[in-house]
Amino acid sequence: MILATSSVVIIVILAILLLLIILAASSIRIVPQANAFVIERLGSYHMTWSTGLHFLVPFIYRISEKVSLKEQVIDFEPQPVITKDNVTMQIDTVIFFQVTDPKAYTYGVDDPIAALEKLTATTLRNIIGDIDLDSTLTSRDHINSKMRIILDEATDKWGIKVSRVELKNILPPLDIRNAMEKQMRAERERREVVLLAEGEKAAKILKAEGFKDAEVLRAEGEALAILKVQEATAKGIELIRKAGADQTVLTLKALEALKDLANGQATKIIIPSEIQGLAGLATSLSEIVKTDIKAKPETKKEIKK
Repeated sequence: MILATSSVVIIVILAILLLLIILAASSIRIVPQANAFVIERLGSYHMTWSTGLHFLVPFIYRISEKVSLKEQVIDFEPQPVITKDNVTMQIDTVIFFQVTDPKAYTYGVDDPIAALEKLTATTLRNIIGDIDLDSTLTSRDHINSKMRIILDEATDKWGIKVSRVELKNILPPLDIRNAMEKQMRAERERREVVLLAEGEKAAKILKAEGFKDAEVLRAEGEALAILKVQEATAKGIELIRKAGADQTVLTLKALEALKDLANGQATKIIIPSEIQGLAGLATSLSEIVKTDIKAKPETKKEIKK
């Protein structure tokens, strides 16, 4: 009997110890990096656990919310919006946010993500309603910046920091998209025509400049050749002068120049008086030489006799 009672007591003690071990093991909590646990005590906020090892007293404390402190990205579904010029389009947004206050995030609003989505949709409608279609398509950066400021200010009391807002897609109605495509196609064709015309113009200009440069180079070459001839002539005259040439040499040079003029393509040649005199002198000399030659045979005959 006593042995049976002892066995029961031992079993009860072992069960209690096992229960305590299970409770102790279940009360140990590890908070991962970039996370935070919101702890309640008897239903009210007690504290926020940061990264590390923590012990939770059963039945008194409980984990109310596990909050991620990483930057999160949410892609909301396209929202219908109406521009200032009454064009209805679909726009979907991407929100980048981070929880900075786990307590405010847990108790500030019932569903923070749903609240952020509704706030984004209403803010987008308000901003797009003040601008027209063209401004909506060309002012994405302005819209993104304005939305970020408004959302960040509104979600601050929820413990949320909105770091960036992006308009992912802007989808105008089909008829407007077709008109825009036609307009872009016409613009591309116009640019092509302009580029071809500019290319042809540039080619003609380059060709004309090349012809002009060639003419200039040819003229420069001819001028240089003339200059070289003149320099050679001047050098020749200078050499003749230094050599002390007499009137006979100068006369022969003048006759050579006259011969060159006669062989040219000119139909009329004006001969200076000095040259005419020299020519006459040359003719007289030739006549004297001829007479002398004729007289020589007679002299030989007289000698024979």
